[in-house]
Amino acid sequence: MPRYGTGALADLPGSVLAALGVPGERDVLGLPALPRACVLIVDGLGWEQLRAHPDEAPYLNAMAGTPLTAGFPATTVTSLGSLATGLPPGGHGLLGVQVAIPGTGRLLNCLRWQDETVDPATFQPARTVYERAAAGGVHASYVALGLYRGSGLSRATARGAAYLPANSIGQLVGRAERALREGDRSFVTVYHADLDSTGHVFGAGSADWRHQLRFVDLLAERLAAVLPPGGALYVTADHGMVDPVERVDADEEPALREGVALLGGDARARYVYSEPGAHADVLAAWTEALGDRAWVYPRDEAVEAGWFGPLAPGMAERIGDVIAVPHADLAIVASHREPWLADMVGMHGSMVPAEQLVPLLTATRP
Repeated sequence: MPRYGTGALADLPGSVLAALGVPGERDVLGLPALPRACVLIVDGLGWEQLRAHPDEAPYLNAMAGTPLTAGFPATTVTSLGSLATGLPPGGHGLLGVQVAIPGTGRLLNCLRWQDETVDPATFQPARTVYERAAAGGVHASYVALGLYRGSGLSRATARGAAYLPANSIGQLVGRAERALREGDRSFVTVYHADLDSTGHVFGAGSADWRHQLRFVDLLAERLAAVLPPGGALYVTADHGMVDPVERVDADEEPALREGVALLGGDARARYVYSEPGAHADVLAAWTEALGDRAWVYPRDEAVEAGWFGPLAPGMAERIGDVIAVPHADLAIVASHREPWLADMVGMHGSMVPAEQLVPLLTATRP
């Protein structure tokens, strides 16, 4: 279960701001006071995967660290929302890759954000940590691929920061180095996506993934090397990853289509939106089809159990009526509707440790 409020990813940004002296912020993680901080987000670097590959990541494995829980679902959109706001998923509303747009009968793909009718600042209305940093006199920057600049997800999660496009590892380090020296206090986020994309195509732990991890290790080492005096580097991730072999295809199983209006979420964290009057039948059908290979819960029970943390007004309607979360070697795909997902090797989203636990590693310069 996500440890919201005691040791979750959502607790990191507020703790960093508190350490930087921003008034009203709470240092849940007990970080030391400092004038400059860099948070490196390595997409797809789970705690278990990191610890299993000390030869490929000697620097990272030598850093002082502890695991955090990502939150549910353990996926990029949701975790970036938590890192952007310091809130659990239920607070910021980026509740998965594909969620319902209430009252429309449509899904929003929060990664691609191709629906121009959905305003990112309205869909994710919470004040970002970068806006709070700036209000507290801290210079805030966000360093990531230029491709992401101005995207819907970036406008939902990086607003308030100076967006610095960087299209190589060298540029990530160089732009972060300059940003860390801005103003009297600085807060810099560096986002790197290549490990995750490699895992999706080739699998977590594959030769390609291990080679990519070596570059991630170098990136962290170089960022630590360019820290200004009094600076700290915090390395974390948005989720881990598994390589499920078994597939259940919701597009090919009649029982999984009956009474279903929309199918959202992801292969390891499915949101099933039922047609009016069909909720009980959909819940029963999905429970029977998946058996003991997945947790299948009605939305209200998952909310009550604390999967999402406290829900802000209007957020519950974005979540499926039924939530199906594989915990075995299983992915729930939809080959016709989502061919891009059905072919993936590495996946994530569930609450098993390999997907849920992410690192919090620290390096400082006196």
